[in-house]
Amino acid sequence: MIRLLAFLLPVVFMFSCEKIMFAPDQASRNALVNFDYLWNEVDKKYSYFELKNINWNTIKDTYRSKLNENSTDQELFDVLAKMLNELRDDHTNLVSPFNISSYNVALKSKENYRQRTITEYYIPDMWQTSAFSHGFVDNNKIGYVRYESFMSEFTDDELDFVLKRYQNTKGLILDLRQNGGGNLFNIPKILSRFTETKILAAYNITRNGAKHNEFSSRENFYITPYSGEKYLKPVAVLIDRGSYSATTFFSLVTKAFPQFTLIGDTTGGGGGLPNGGQLPNGWTYRFSISQLLDLNGNNFAETG
Repeated sequence: MIRLLAFLLPVVFMFSCEKIMFAPDQASRNALVNFDYLWNEVDKKYSYFELKNINWNTIKDTYRSKLNENSTDQELFDVLAKMLNELRDDHTNLVSPFNISSYNVALKSKENYRQRTITEYYIPDMWQTSAFSHGFVDNNKIGYVRYESFMSEFTDDELDFVLKRYQNTKGLILDLRQNGGGNLFNIPKILSRFTETKILAAYNITRNGAKHNEFSSRENFYITPYSGEKYLKPVAVLIDRGSYSATTFFSLVTKAFPQFTLIGDTTGGGGGLPNGGQLPNGWTYRFSISQLLDLNGNNFAETG
């Protein structure tokens, strides 16, 4: 948890600083001024230009030509939103008083999760404990735990109860299909229950230079064992193209655990920590400024 705080707190700090950079006399509604500001911020800080083979200069030429000093707010928003969507990154948003832009990840395979199928044919006696749906399969030999979203919060006591219920099983199924991500702090909160030793699980690098390929040195991400209830038997993690963002990060980190096996399709990608700021006209934005890597240095933000 401490290592994740080390990742997140600088991001929060930078967002706070950038929001107060503009004095009132610097505020501008000029569309070209705002376009240039956002383009330059992304150019200096975005972390996936090379991985995604994005020519940011060409994108500038394409979209800046659609604006002039007299462009309306709606025209400016539409152009900036389309420009940001060229990054193909669901951690990218533009927020105005009248609209919010987002990049919708196109699923490359059909959804293969059906709650009704599970309850009808496999686990008719499904329990619900806080954020977790769970039950026994295969004559009580295997435990099944469904975590629908990393946005869903839970207490230590609630997770203690779930894991204790399946201590006598031979293995556990953790279903993260169609989990679109959410709170990164829930990753170590869950994974700390599956180890008795501190594990180096991943690395983080942050964009820190003028060139698109200039990054900080690797920052270690550790999982520290929880002091209470644990589950140390084999775990199968179910994923699909609807598993995105924090779920991709979770899946990446499990590769450092010998008892975990990933089953299913590749995830939807995502994984960089976002940074935010404010345009001269007061609109806010965010985009990814870091990359999360597995222990072999691989990044799955684009491919899943």
